[in-house]
Amino acid sequence: MSEINKDTLAYLGFDFQHRLINQLIVDRRFGASIIDMVEPNYFKDEYLKVIVATIKDAHEMHETIPDMGSLESRLLESVNDDVRRKYVIINLRKIQEVETNDILWVQEVALNFCKQQELKKSLKEIHILIEKGEVSKYPQCEDILRKALDKGVTHDDTTNVVDNIDLVLSDDFRNPIPTGISGLDEIMNGGLAKGELGVILAPFGVGKTTMITKMANTAKNLGKNVLQIFFEDMPKVIQRKHLACWSGYELNSLGLYKEELKDIVKKKTEESGVLKLKKFPSVGTNVPMLKQYIRKQIAQGFRPDIIFIDYVDCLEPSKRIDDANVAEGHVMRELESLLSELDLAGWTAVQGNRSSIGAEIVQAHQMGGSIKKGQIGHFIVSIAKTLEQKTNNTATMAILKSRFGKDGYIYENIVFNNATIQIDMDKKQTPKTSVEYNDETTKAKSVDDQKLVNSLLSAQRVLKDSLIGIETKPEDINKDINEIVIDKNNNNDN
Repeated sequence: MSEINKDTLAYLGFDFQHRLINQLIVDRRFGASIIDMVEPNYFKDEYLKVIVATIKDAHEMHETIPDMGSLESRLLESVNDDVRRKYVIINLRKIQEVETNDILWVQEVALNFCKQQELKKSLKEIHILIEKGEVSKYPQCEDILRKALDKGVTHDDTTNVVDNIDLVLSDDFRNPIPTGISGLDEIMNGGLAKGELGVILAPFGVGKTTMITKMANTAKNLGKNVLQIFFEDMPKVIQRKHLACWSGYELNSLGLYKEELKDIVKKKTEESGVLKLKKFPSVGTNVPMLKQYIRKQIAQGFRPDIIFIDYVDCLEPSKRIDDANVAEGHVMRELESLLSELDLAGWTAVQGNRSSIGAEIVQAHQMGGSIKKGQIGHFIVSIAKTLEQKTNNTATMAILKSRFGKDGYIYENIVFNNATIQIDMDKKQTPKTSVEYNDETTKAKSVDDQKLVNSLLSAQRVLKDSLIGIETKPEDINKDINEIVIDKNNNNDN
């Protein structure tokens, strides 16, 4: 049995080679780490060799890795033979359409292969120098080996504190994407910027999907490319919510306005910005799978500016972790890394725990599962609804955390209509601090308690009047009612 030649990538098959070239083009960070090491002769097919050579030429001449469109133009220009040009383009199409499953493994294997080839080359050079027996050449041998080992290492992205100071001091250094919710954008200094992770905390049935849809719709209206990912709803349900956003009509009445809604959709299609919806299974989906999907979208020409994930509790860790709290923190950290790596802004939602249901304000300690989900988020806003607020289409919003603005503020009884996907704060409303809110709540509670006491005393007088002439001692009636009042006051003290 002949030994497999592992000096080329041929032993891994054509599919692997196609996937590798795809990632070389699509994943800029990976491409930058491997472009100097990958060689055309590592590929078996002559047409793949032409494609890789063209990519390397572009990088050497212009210090950039061409995208799919630019690469096709370069190939059409450089390949003169019609037959060769035909098969080169056929292979380029295969590269563009590869499945992106297990891409992280492809990158790891390719990087290790190329680093190993670099090490082999360096060892040959060192062997020649050693054979000459010149001791003075040792530093040169050391330098050759060090350079080989440094290949594939991520470039240093350390920032000097005085670099780009004009950009740092500019008013729009974050370039945030607004939420479309007045009051919230002001306290967020304009919205959420790329690389930042926003978190919505709320119990079930309050309107996490409503808020996510409202913000996604706003981003699309502003000309941004938007990707809305969900696990539990069906795409048609989310589509209807966006139609409600655009029209202002209630979800249940959309069918009455079909022609008008079609006109709205036509206008929105002609505007800049694309809004894509993607449903993933609620079991078995992890962050690397989301990353692969987004990379594939980028390869096909759709690069999102912002993503919405409804919701993070449906994501599983990419590796087995027995501790549930550690696993949840790991997922959140992976999500933060995804935003940084792909240069995206991102919103997600988390469930509140049992005590958050019906609460007047949802606070950080009422987050379901691991508190690490809150520690990692850059901005956290909570939504609370009492039964009365659900009836009135209102809610109470609290800013629990902000790394780029103010936090600790509470907005009471804002408009929050799940039927029309409308969320709005009264511009005249002044947000309250937690101290102000607690003081007002305590005063209101004291007034209610006093009203209860007054009603009991009034009942006492009525009973006295009605029991005149009956064999009941008034002092017994006084005693019973006073015990009720005292018991009520004792409960308030506790």
